[in-house]
Amino acid sequence: MSSATVVAPSREIDVTPKAQPQRLESFAFFAVFALLLFGPLAFGAVEYWAVFTLQAGSILLFLLWAVQQVLREELRLTGSGVFLPMLGFLALVCFQLVIGQTAYRTATASTLLVYSCYGLLCFLVVQCLQRRWHAKALLAGFSLYGFVVASFALIQGITSNGKLYWIRTPKFGGWIYGPYVNHNHYAGLMELLMPFAIALFLSPRVQGQYKVTAAIAGALMASTIFICGSRGGMVAFAVQIAVLIAVIISRRSGTRTALTVGTFLVLAGALLAWVGSKELVQRMTGIPAEMRTELTGGTRLSIDRDCFRMFLQKPLTGWGLGVFPEVYPQFRSFYTNLAIDKAHNDYLQLLVETGTGGFLVMTWFLVAVFRAGCRKLKHWPADTEADLALASLLAITGMLVHSLVDFNLQIPANTALFFAMCAIVAMGPRSGRHRSRYTRHHFA
Repeated sequence: MSSATVVAPSREIDVTPKAQPQRLESFAFFAVFALLLFGPLAFGAVEYWAVFTLQAGSILLFLLWAVQQVLREELRLTGSGVFLPMLGFLALVCFQLVIGQTAYRTATASTLLVYSCYGLLCFLVVQCLQRRWHAKALLAGFSLYGFVVASFALIQGITSNGKLYWIRTPKFGGWIYGPYVNHNHYAGLMELLMPFAIALFLSPRVQGQYKVTAAIAGALMASTIFICGSRGGMVAFAVQIAVLIAVIISRRSGTRTALTVGTFLVLAGALLAWVGSKELVQRMTGIPAEMRTELTGGTRLSIDRDCFRMFLQKPLTGWGLGVFPEVYPQFRSFYTNLAIDKAHNDYLQLLVETGTGGFLVMTWFLVAVFRAGCRKLKHWPADTEADLALASLLAITGMLVHSLVDFNLQIPANTALFFAMCAIVAMGPRSGRHRSRYTRHHFA
């Protein structure tokens, strides 16, 4: 007869990672987007101190994200279709530096650091945008921010004394509008922000006074694009609306959505007629003469021709990222007492600086963005994340159109927002993120 043996029940080992503190997660989300929205207020982040703030801020926020992973004891990574093209561009520029295919190594290295900051911000945006309320907050936040900046720009335009914020005189002059020295770059900012108000206005999940507020915000932003006098901005806005209408037709969203868009355009037109009809008429009547000047040998067209000659001399790897200001003077075909440090065409400047390789990487990047965006639009307008994808795609489209005649993507504030929106569109579904867990096992 054997004696009974008492076996103590085994204690289950809890290997679940610690939950991430909600406050830290929320702080990281708002801090990343606050950094993105700092740039436009700092004159477009074109000055050294502002660029340093973007770079230092992105590094500190990356360290904060790393701390979150340690506290959670779990590595969570969300992918985006733009990460590989970005790494490809990084490899290309490093290749320029390693083999000496740059006309000015210091300029290339310095510009690469700025682009690395954009890449880090894109990574952080994708990692922080993880909850449904994040998408809602982003739509509302960008709309409100755009409304505030547009209101400020309108007031400053009416009471202008020729100074930024009424206190600072630009070193080299300019056509001031809002916080930007160049009115075209202000228009670029509105092209990036205005679609978020439109998406909020069209969303069936927004009702009552919030829908009206979104409509007013979007209409004000749209009207200031015309009031500031940017021809490229006007064309970009027209293309954005055309793309929006095409999406509505393709989605068979019905008469109600079409009427909603019509209401928005009427409201924008009414605001424009009320506060900016005089400026718009003056700008529009001057367009034919300006166009004739450009077509018969204007500055932009001459720079474009010069850029093609530069490209033909180094068609594969280009002259080096960021070296346009140093190289262009030897190719300039006209006289001017102004320093020309940008190509006034972002595509041509990319072609000159990074050659065919850089242009192919850019094509890869944009294909990844629009393919992912078109997939997400299949769920519009039923899904909040599709609202965010629609807004971002419209913003990206406007910037790409405007970049044909200007250099918005050489302005750090606008560029950072543009790349962040590309990363948002191309990011994978939250349910499909890759997780690597590191847990502690306790043995009794």
